[in-house]
Amino acid sequence: MEQDWVWGFIGGLLIGSAAALYLLVNGRIMGASGIVGGLIDRSGWQTAPERLAFIAGLVAIPPLLVPLYRVVDTHITPNMAAVVAAGLLVGIGTRLANGCTSGHGVCGISRLSMRGIIATTFYILGGGLSIILFRHILGVI
Repeated sequence: MEQDWVWGFIGGLLIGSAAALYLLVNGRIMGASGIVGGLIDRSGWQTAPERLAFIAGLVAIPPLLVPLYRVVDTHITPNMAAVVAAGLLVGIGTRLANGCTSGHGVCGISRLSMRGIIATTFYILGGGLSIILFRHILGVI
């Protein structure tokens, strides 16, 4: 039996713990899109050092963990146009929903936020419909 689910479980514990710590220390929700968006639209410049530290951690930690992993297969498509389109659609979606899966899904659901629960439901439905359309109907991923 494969044990890959253990890595997902550990990752979930780390994300949940980070979200709880961020809320306890800063009194704010750990939504990655809000943290980045506040730097882009300048609404979060008063907390820029903490936002930049958060982003630096997102970028720097994964390469530091490479020695702990065996070969990593992400199953990402070699179709770079699809990857770019997916990134743009995710960015647009997080802006329209006023948050991302870390803000709505992890932090919102854990606080029993109806807005977070509804947004996460639509994220999951949108992801499922995207797989049906782009993989099974169009065959581009």
